[in-house]
Amino acid sequence: MERLEKRVFGTLFFAIFVTVTGVGIVVPLLPVYAHNVGASGVAIGMLFGSFSLSRALFPPFFGRWSDRRGRKPLIVIGLLAYALIAGLFLSFSSVAGLILIRFFQGIASAALMPVIQAYVGDIAPRGREGATLGCFNMAMFLGLGFGPFLGGAIQDAWGLAAAFAAMGLLALLGGLLAQALLPPAGAERTLSAPQPPVFWRRLLLDREIVGLFIFRFGYTFGIGSIWGFLPVLAAAEHALSSAAIGSILMLGVLLSGITQLPMGMAADRFDKRRLIGLGGAVVGFSLAAIGWAGGYAGLAAVLAAFGVGGGICTAAHMALAVQKGGRMNCMGAVMAILTVAHSTGMMAGALIAGLAMDLLSLGAVFPLGAAVMLACTLMFLFGGGRRPEAAPGAN
Repeated sequence: MERLEKRVFGTLFFAIFVTVTGVGIVVPLLPVYAHNVGASGVAIGMLFGSFSLSRALFPPFFGRWSDRRGRKPLIVIGLLAYALIAGLFLSFSSVAGLILIRFFQGIASAALMPVIQAYVGDIAPRGREGATLGCFNMAMFLGLGFGPFLGGAIQDAWGLAAAFAAMGLLALLGGLLAQALLPPAGAERTLSAPQPPVFWRRLLLDREIVGLFIFRFGYTFGIGSIWGFLPVLAAAEHALSSAAIGSILMLGVLLSGITQLPMGMAADRFDKRRLIGLGGAVVGFSLAAIGWAGGYAGLAAVLAAFGVGGGICTAAHMALAVQKGGRMNCMGAVMAILTVAHSTGMMAGALIAGLAMDLLSLGAVFPLGAAVMLACTLMFLFGGGRRPEAAPGAN
């Protein structure tokens, strides 16, 4: 990377780390809070589903807008919107109010996450996409890893309001850093070349993109099940504290974050599709084992395996996406499509898991997530995700 690109990467890395840490502080506390005020399993699912719904609807617009107008404006707006929304959480105590706020938080995320990922894809050196995206993914996973632990500790010490305040302050810090350190939108590489029109039908019918979409959907379906209902399982059946629940989630996400860079480097050298398949299998079997895990140690071990599996597959998955976006000269649009997959998977995982909890039992939630993950992994390996022709130097 050149000097300017290193500064851009460092700014994006730190900004997303502090922002995602703030999100991680709050998200694991929401299902327990909603459950304590009488929310049903479906209502808890809607708490996550409303966020995922708006995050699924808006990325195509924001991604393509950033391809044409630049990345910086949407990044700054998204970060500052996160800070504002954190304050709104403090104004609502009903489940319906929390669901509405989560919908608006999803819009802010739609303006932020795919655009930042596209920006990193823009500056990733050719042939080192895996290492670059793996290093960047560390910021998100480490932030999500530290966040739940901090959130549980903050709630136990000062209450839920303090956790929301921490989320807002960290997002504000990220927005100020992005505004001060990122170059003007007109200086970005994405605007240096003519932008052809994107035919969404062509993108959505592309076999590689469909395969990447399917895998991302299955992976985040499992994540939606875990983030929505593992805290409920740990509190209701194992009597764990908020801090203990946060530490379990932190362990899984931290291990996923730590493995991002080495797995990204591996993705630059070895077959990316095989790495994705291996990681998907580990994630799927880990989900299936949650219901059999006993106490704190058992849940921690299973989440550790889930995190390692996620680390194996996500860097390779993002590297394939960056290569695809670069070939088609529409990085923002490709990242937007995968953000839609991410969000619909989270939404479906949370809502369907809620139905499984209400109609069957809490124990049925995680085998269901495992089945979806493994099925999507097989569809990626044997259906989508294959290029008819090999790109030079690509796996």
